[in-house]
Amino acid sequence: MLRRRSQTSVDDTPVPADDSKPQGKGRPTPKRRDAEGRRRSPVTAPGNRKEAYKQTKTRQAAERAKAREGMLRGDEKYYPPRDRGPVRKFARDWVDSRRVVSQYFLPFSLVILLLTWIPFPIGVREVIYFGVITIGWPVMMVGVLATSVWVSWKMKRLAAEKFPNEDLKGIGFYAAMRALQIRKLRFPPPQVLPGGKPVPPKK
Repeated sequence: MLRRRSQTSVDDTPVPADDSKPQGKGRPTPKRRDAEGRRRSPVTAPGNRKEAYKQTKTRQAAERAKAREGMLRGDEKYYPPRDRGPVRKFARDWVDSRRVVSQYFLPFSLVILLLTWIPFPIGVREVIYFGVITIGWPVMMVGVLATSVWVSWKMKRLAAEKFPNEDLKGIGFYAAMRALQIRKLRFPPPQVLPGGKPVPPKK
């Protein structure tokens, strides 16, 4: 009698029909190899060392081309660390917007070198050597030295006024070295023309 009453109380316990707890995922569990197969991306492994080297060279060439395009656009993300930042950009634009004596140093040196290779007559050669090497070369050197000192001093002063809270270490030397380079060979490429106007985009 006691056992029947206890059994009835257990069996008559109502079960809620709207139990919100999920009883399962509602879908079969995928196999491990199927799940791993979906996570893997198709990779073509090189067959030998020659093919691996070729793939590496191709990837590096594509990365260099992408970096060069970014540098030509003026994207500082692709610049070396020494050329990044607003202070360095200000120095580059300031130098590129001016024509200074020091930027003609390398072309002048090349002209002198070519003149020494040309077999002029003895009398003409003496005149050229005296005019170019004895007079022109020292004058150019003095002009380059004076220009470099002036560019370095000017850039330090302007940068300190415009960027009082930035690191200005080496900015004078940076500007002076850029002023020594031929304009078309400067890196990063100039973004402004002499006079300050922006460089027009290449078509």
